[in-house]
Amino acid sequence: MLGLFGAGFVTILTNPINLLLIFGCVVVGIIFGALPGLSTLAAISICLPLTYGMDLGISIAMLTAIYVGGTSGGLVSSIMLNMPGTAAAIATCFDGRPMALKGEAGRALGIGIFCSFMGSLIGIAVLVFLSPVMAAFTIKFGPWEMFSVTLLSLSLISSLVGKSLTKGLISAIVGVMISTIGMAPIDSARRYIFGITELTAGFTIVPVLVGFYAMSEILLISSRGEGSESTKMITDFKLRGFGFSIAEMAGQAGNIIRSAFVGIGIGILPGIGAATSNIVSYSIAKSSSRYPEKFGTGIIDGLVAPETANNATIGGSLIPLLTLGIPGDGTTALVLAAFMLQGVTPGPLLFDNQAPAIYMIFSAMILASFIMLAVMFFGIKGFIQILKVPMYVLMPVIVVLCIIGAYAVNFTTFDAWALFVFGIIGIVMKKFDIPIPPLILGFILGRPFEANLRRGIQFSNGNVFGFIHHPIALFFFASIVLFFAFSVLRNLRRKSTKNV
Repeated sequence: MLGLFGAGFVTILTNPINLLLIFGCVVVGIIFGALPGLSTLAAISICLPLTYGMDLGISIAMLTAIYVGGTSGGLVSSIMLNMPGTAAAIATCFDGRPMALKGEAGRALGIGIFCSFMGSLIGIAVLVFLSPVMAAFTIKFGPWEMFSVTLLSLSLISSLVGKSLTKGLISAIVGVMISTIGMAPIDSARRYIFGITELTAGFTIVPVLVGFYAMSEILLISSRGEGSESTKMITDFKLRGFGFSIAEMAGQAGNIIRSAFVGIGIGILPGIGAATSNIVSYSIAKSSSRYPEKFGTGIIDGLVAPETANNATIGGSLIPLLTLGIPGDGTTALVLAAFMLQGVTPGPLLFDNQAPAIYMIFSAMILASFIMLAVMFFGIKGFIQILKVPMYVLMPVIVVLCIIGAYAVNFTTFDAWALFVFGIIGIVMKKFDIPIPPLILGFILGRPFEANLRRGIQFSNGNVFGFIHHPIALFFFASIVLFFAFSVLRNLRRKSTKNV
């Protein structure tokens, strides 16, 4: 293994073109991740044809470098503009944005960049050393197991609801309802399309995410005018290093490790991905914290968790791809397509037949993580300058990028119009203090939740309690019960403390 790693690093570092390609792909990924409306998926889609005719190692290394850069780049717009650059950076807004509003934008960026780097390295380490073992475990996941995992993720909504449980549940239900629009899983029955042909395929994550976050924020800023509180931020400050002390980050060691393994675990499961892992890790960090009431006010705990988890998901999502040939999300599906272009089918024999190329890819991912750290660290001051751009210049540019990003998903103007519809709904929700994160989580998990429930019932010949014959599913159901019991006990303890 060490010999193959060494050969992989030598192949990249002794060939300036390979190194330049990886560097360029990381930068492209960061740019696409940082711009609202664009995405890592779009960047890889554009670069995929360029890999045709290249060697297997460098072609896949380029795409994984974009993956690393794009997942990290999303934190920039989340912190600076309260607009997630990618779905993987939704939860970064929760505490990253309040830190920026307090004049700590540079510190928030520094913490986010460092935790993205740590998450990437931990995810890659697990990918390298534990791929065969973890893949052998996850191949045992059937519909009931996947259903129990999505149900566990949905149960974490209770930590995202804010002050009102009722409003949080309303938000989550709306998200699940949006996910049911279009053709149903399994039987492809058309639902809630009201004669509108464009609704047959349902909504993708881009118009929903960008509409509720970016477009609603743009419309609110426009309505308040240039002098609003959200546009008056301190942009002149001194920043030493990444903005945190060794003692501060040492205190976050448990948070980093826990969030990284949450990201890896969710990344391994097909169809969930970083869009869920960053919210789930934030929820777990908040639920297990001694001061959950401080989350959302600008504390580093709420920034460390999602940024570690989303980058750790990269390594996790590549495990089933390389060992089983099963893509974990849309991004790894494109990486699978790149393998196919090279005439290679990922699977159990990949490590035997293409070992030098695979370890070159691993080496490139490690180098891409260090390049990402350097590029984003030295770009912090440049990112801060975004705040100095007049809103009447910045907002129209972002609107155009959002429309382009939504249009590029299915190449239909319908998705572009959907942006504004979801933006208006987002404004109404903000006016009534209804939290948006439960809606996004409900939308992301709604379809796999329904699909796996229906498959499980079919698999059990119509028995809705068929999960009791599946130990892994029972374990996750037991975890749900323990989580709710823990939440209830914690709330009772808080009330008794207040009464004293």
